[in-house]
Amino acid sequence: MKLEETDFIEAGSGEKVILVHSSVAGAKQWRSLMETLSNDFHVIAINLFGYGYTRVWEDDGKQRLKDQARLIEPFLPTGDDKISIVGHSFGGSVAMKAAAMFKTKVRRLALIEPNPFYLLKKYGRSEAYQEAVTLRDAIKSNGKAGRWEVAAEVFANYWTGAGSWDAMPHDRKSKFAQALMPNFHEWDAVMNEETSFAEWERDLPKDATVVSAQDDQAGSDQSDCRQCLRLASALGSRPDLSCATHQGPLRADSSKHCPHAKRQPKVGSKQQIQPVPKLGLRAQRH
Repeated sequence: MKLEETDFIEAGSGEKVILVHSSVAGAKQWRSLMETLSNDFHVIAINLFGYGYTRVWEDDGKQRLKDQARLIEPFLPTGDDKISIVGHSFGGSVAMKAAAMFKTKVRRLALIEPNPFYLLKKYGRSEAYQEAVTLRDAIKSNGKAGRWEVAAEVFANYWTGAGSWDAMPHDRKSKFAQALMPNFHEWDAVMNEETSFAEWERDLPKDATVVSAQDDQAGSDQSDCRQCLRLASALGSRPDLSCATHQGPLRADSSKHCPHAKRQPKVGSKQQIQPVPKLGLRAQRH
């Protein structure tokens, strides 16, 4: 992969930290975190296929996580230097793959609500896996038929709560539906991955952090994905942080950069805006 093929924004100087955004978002999702980290790190937020000026995934066959992970390759350091990778949701799955592929160059990994849904099937969580399949099929079938607003309604109501699509302003609905289009191919990447638990345990860095949402329902497929990772010992002994919602890396003042940033709290929960965490990242002092 060549540098000019990956669109990105950057800030700061020092050891590199690569940020990988969620579906329907883009590199601008990370503006608040970039501001937090830029005093200590050279922060690079990439745009995955179909976002920003990174080309659209078209007739390339079924997308794989390693295809997305290769977008990080141009930013790998030379010599003995290493990078850290932070990934959110689908970007968390991409970050996992990149950390495994380029393991000799990765010092730390931070995963915010990662979605390696294929692990549900591998670990026998059939009900949760079927929930992911149902969502995938709704996005795929409506997207293939050009009914992107229908697909967007399903996606929005699933991730941000029933009724969230109806509450969305009309102009935002149009932008949301357009931003969802790359997700058509992202499902292939996240559902058809074949990396085993043993391979994740072997290849992921020892210095890893998992950030979980406090408002996840215990039976959700996202929660089951995290539990699968832990039970498989791939990340079982690693630090675990918590954030208010699935959109943990976003402050309230940056939510406008991500179309699905307003996750509804569970009934009776007390949701508070918290500072953007440093996700376990520490600058190397020489």
